[in-house]
Amino acid sequence: MCGILGIVLSDQRKNVAPELLEGAMFLQHRGQDAAGIVTCGSRGRFYQCKGNGMARDVFTQTRMSSLMGNMGLTHLRYPTAGSSAGSEAQPFYVNSPYGITLSHNGNLVNSIELRRLLDEVVHRHINTDSDSELLINIFAAELDKFNKSRVNNHDVFAALTATMTTIRGAYACVAMLAGYGIIGFRDPNGIRPLLFGERVNKDGSKDYMLASESVVLKAHGFTTFRDVKPGEAVIIPKDCSGVHKPEFMQVVEPKIFAPDIFEYVYFARPDSVLDGVSVYRSRIEMGIKLANKISKIKDLDIDVVISVPDTARTSAFQTAVSLNIPYREGFVKNRYVGRTFIMPDQAERRSSVRRKLNAMESEFAGRNVLLVDDSIVRGTTSKEIVAMAREAGAKKVYFASCAPPIRFNHIYGIDLADTKALVGFQRDEDEIARVIGADKVIYQDLEDLIDCCKSDTLKEFEVGVFTGDYITGVEDNYLQELEKIRAQNQRLKDRRDRGFSIDTCIDASDMVDIKAEVDISIYNRGDYE
Repeated sequence: MCGILGIVLSDQRKNVAPELLEGAMFLQHRGQDAAGIVTCGSRGRFYQCKGNGMARDVFTQTRMSSLMGNMGLTHLRYPTAGSSAGSEAQPFYVNSPYGITLSHNGNLVNSIELRRLLDEVVHRHINTDSDSELLINIFAAELDKFNKSRVNNHDVFAALTATMTTIRGAYACVAMLAGYGIIGFRDPNGIRPLLFGERVNKDGSKDYMLASESVVLKAHGFTTFRDVKPGEAVIIPKDCSGVHKPEFMQVVEPKIFAPDIFEYVYFARPDSVLDGVSVYRSRIEMGIKLANKISKIKDLDIDVVISVPDTARTSAFQTAVSLNIPYREGFVKNRYVGRTFIMPDQAERRSSVRRKLNAMESEFAGRNVLLVDDSIVRGTTSKEIVAMAREAGAKKVYFASCAPPIRFNHIYGIDLADTKALVGFQRDEDEIARVIGADKVIYQDLEDLIDCCKSDTLKEFEVGVFTGDYITGVEDNYLQELEKIRAQNQRLKDRRDRGFSIDTCIDASDMVDIKAEVDISIYNRGDYE
C-alpha cells in the first residue's frame, strides 16, 4: 500500500514541486518507508529527489529547489515482503523509449512470469526485486514496439492495453513521459484507488491532479474530481492550457469491481471518499454493526469503551453510543512514532507500542474495559495493548475488532505477515483471546463489514485476507514466492543485526542477492545550471 500523486500545472512557468511536497504530507499515512518526487522541466529533462524516510526528511529545502518543471509525480512507499531497500524507492525511471518515470500503488501477482518475459524475450535488465520496476519495463517495452521518434495518445493507450493484459494483480499508477504528459491507469478490478481532479484558475485555465485519495484533491482546491474507473486510463498533456485536454479511455474490459476493503477499515484517511463511499461513514457503520453483535453476547459487563488510536476511534465512539456505554480516551499517543503496522519486523513493532501509547490509569483502574481496534493482524500490538490495560488496573479486558479474523496472506500490496504468523491462522476466537491475553475477543462478521462499505454502485470487495479467495483467482505460486522472499529478507536483516558482513549474509542455497542501497537512476541539475 503506497501513496501516489501526479500534477500538471497549466502555467508552464511554474514549478510543481512545492505542491507535490504538500500533497505528500496528506498521503504520508499511506507509506512511511520511503518518499520520492520526479518533475519534468521545459526541455523534457527529469529532476529527481527520493530516498528512505518520511517526506519531511527526504524533501529538504535544498533538494526541493533543484526540482524544476510544471508537471511531476510523488510516491510514498509502504514496503511489501519485508523489503525496504533504498534502491526500491519510487518513482522508477527508464530512459528508453522516450524517458518514462512511474509511481505504483499495489502488487503484481505474476511477477515471476514477468521477470522471465523481460529477461528471455524482451531483453530488458531488471535491477531490483520490485514488481514496480517490472511494470514500468513492460510498459516501456510495449511503447518501444511502435518504433517511432514520437508517440501520440492512441499509441500510449494501445501500449497500456497490452501492458494491462500482460500484468495481473492490484495497481493504481501514475506515469510521466518526458516532455509529453502524465498518465494514470487502474487495474480492471479497481483494487487500488485512484482519483482524477481539476482546478480552475482565475484566468480560466485548469490544473489537473491524480491521487490515491480525495483528501489531497480537496485540500489543493481540485473541487471537481472523480474516480478513475477499473481498467480505465487518462492522459494529461504537459501543455494543458490550450486546446489539449485530458483524454480518458477504457483500455481493458473491467472485471468484477472489488476495491480492497482494508482501505475503509484501516488505510485511508477518514476524510477521504473512495469510489463514492465515505471512509468516515463506513467506519461509523462498523461501530453500529459491532455494537449490535456485542449486545447479543451474554455475560459481558462492560463499564467503558476505549479505542486503540487512531484509526479505530470513529468506530469505537459509535460502538459506545450504540451500546449506551461511556466512551473514554484511555490511551495517549505519541504522534512522533510511526505506525507499528508499517514497521517491517516484530522486534521493532513490540518495542514501538510502548513508545507509541501510554495508558491512563484513571480510565482503566477497577473497570471492565472494551477495547476497540480496526483489526488484529499478528496479535503483537494487541497483546501489548491488553497488557498495558491490565497494568493500568483494568479488571477485565474485552477486545473487539472492526474487521473479521485475518486468516490469510494479503497479496495486493499490504505487508501483513506470512499466513502462519497471523494470529487468526487456524485459531478460533477463544484461542486468539488466550494468545493476546484478553478475557474475550469479538470480531466483526464479514457480511456486516461489507454492508458497512457498499453503495448502490459498489457491491463487492477484495476480502481474500478473510476468506482465502482472491479476486484475481488462485495465487498459490505467488504466495509461495512471497513467503520465500520474506524469509530471505528477514534472514539478511537478522545476520546483519548480529554484525555479520554483507558477504556472509548471502545464502548459497537460494542465491539471495544483496539489495542495493541506491538505484541506478537520474541525478542531474540539468536545464537550469
